[in-house]
Amino acid sequence: MSGGEEFFIGSIDQGTTSTRFIIYDRHAQPIASHQVEFTQFYPEAGWVEHDPTEIVQSVRVCMAKALDKATAAGHNVDAGLRAIGLTNQRETTVIWSRSTGLPLYNAIVWMDARTSTICHRLVRDLPGGRDHFVPTCGLPISTYFSALKIMWLLENVDVVRDAVRSGDAMFGTIDTWMIWNLTGGCGAVDREENPVHGLHVTDCSNAARTMLMDLRTLDWDRPTLDALGIPIEILPKIISNSEKIGVIANGWPLAGIPLAGCLGDQHAAMLGQLCRKGEAKSTYGTGAFILLNTGDEIVRSSHGLVTTVAYKLGPEAPTSYALEGSIAIAGAAVQWLRDGMGIIHTASEIEDLAELVENSGGVYFVPAFNGLFAPWWRDDARGVCIGITRFTNKGHIARAVLESICFQVNDVLASMHKDAGERGEAKTNVREFLLRVDGGATVNNLLMQIQADLLGSPVVRPADVETTALGAAYAAGLAIGVWTEEQIYSAGHKEKTTVFHPKLDEAHRKKRSESWNKAVSRTFDLADLSL
Repeated sequence: MSGGEEFFIGSIDQGTTSTRFIIYDRHAQPIASHQVEFTQFYPEAGWVEHDPTEIVQSVRVCMAKALDKATAAGHNVDAGLRAIGLTNQRETTVIWSRSTGLPLYNAIVWMDARTSTICHRLVRDLPGGRDHFVPTCGLPISTYFSALKIMWLLENVDVVRDAVRSGDAMFGTIDTWMIWNLTGGCGAVDREENPVHGLHVTDCSNAARTMLMDLRTLDWDRPTLDALGIPIEILPKIISNSEKIGVIANGWPLAGIPLAGCLGDQHAAMLGQLCRKGEAKSTYGTGAFILLNTGDEIVRSSHGLVTTVAYKLGPEAPTSYALEGSIAIAGAAVQWLRDGMGIIHTASEIEDLAELVENSGGVYFVPAFNGLFAPWWRDDARGVCIGITRFTNKGHIARAVLESICFQVNDVLASMHKDAGERGEAKTNVREFLLRVDGGATVNNLLMQIQADLLGSPVVRPADVETTALGAAYAAGLAIGVWTEEQIYSAGHKEKTTVFHPKLDEAHRKKRSESWNKAVSRTFDLADLSL
């Protein structure tokens, strides 16, 4: 990835709390970016929503501002931009009108827990219980996944139900909603003034998170749709992660540029980290997500993980699969400390505050705000903070919040090692494991050191922690042929990395883990406290 003519690849990274647009040069180095936060809505306890139109506008602003910054820095991006990739928060569900292009309800965010009653009903009524759909889609019945959010909208929102009956409703996760808008929406014209309509597509990594896709065929599964009462007519077409999808429509910055790559954020991070078969990464953002690449093999977990698509780099390319453990609340706990409690004023302050104390003073914080995901899968869990004494101060609370992120990652990694060990494919000793990390929260050095200490193995942070956006750029560049997989993998991991080595001895590590598990057990069966 050196020499040759200059070109650029753009990457839209649409996350849970913010949107960014990053422009990369031919060496996959960022030359300009812009980021904006958008509104989080919490209508009721456990409910989380976004305004889909605000998300569209945030993408528009980020594209324009990043382009301005690149131009100001002397880069001729207008002439040299070859393609744009897209990566997005997964599972977040939008249903909109085909005729007006307007959302019929706010986007229901992936961490939203309003579907717990539907989940309990399905678990009770379906013969396979909680794991009824696992053989097909790899996912348990959980509030996490999009299918349950669609069901809630059909059962509770009249305008959605009416639009579905009339054929006017379109469903999509955020990738689908953005692609539809970027490629023309409900009506635009191309440069020759011909009418253009938005493309209604999703990629296989996002489709894998709906609970509706067959992992083997990468098609919507009819028996699942029938069981859940979801009409196939509202669903988008499933495509690969790296192909020429369409072009950016008039009215957008960078109109006419090919949209050529699309992956869910965690899959993009796995590509950005260049994880081959047998390698794992952990992304620290609003939540935390740990993925282990299992190659072309669909591996079932017996320890609370889910099976999903890793990526498919082209329509004819083989599909790579992954084991995943998802943690709902990671960086979101820091945001809560800032916005909900006012203990800190900026997210970065938590590191200095936590460093005022040597340890958490016996305080354990479990951020089960909307239940617990992997490996517990308890939607009846709620957050607890225990071990508080008169000695406890803000520093102890801040440190306990950081430790809660790391303990949750440990729980997932322990499950991965058990699954891999049972298959005879990897050693189960966590201390022999090297964890690649990325995401905005990894700039917190104390968080990374705590992770290494509690994990008991090295934690490796790349020079560019925004590997999610980088993965989407890689996919777009591969699709249009400016890079090859060989070039990407051979150029990767040569930049300066930071390695955090564990300093905590094994006896203390074991005791801390036991105390954490005791704290987790206290979160169960608390959902009715708010009633």
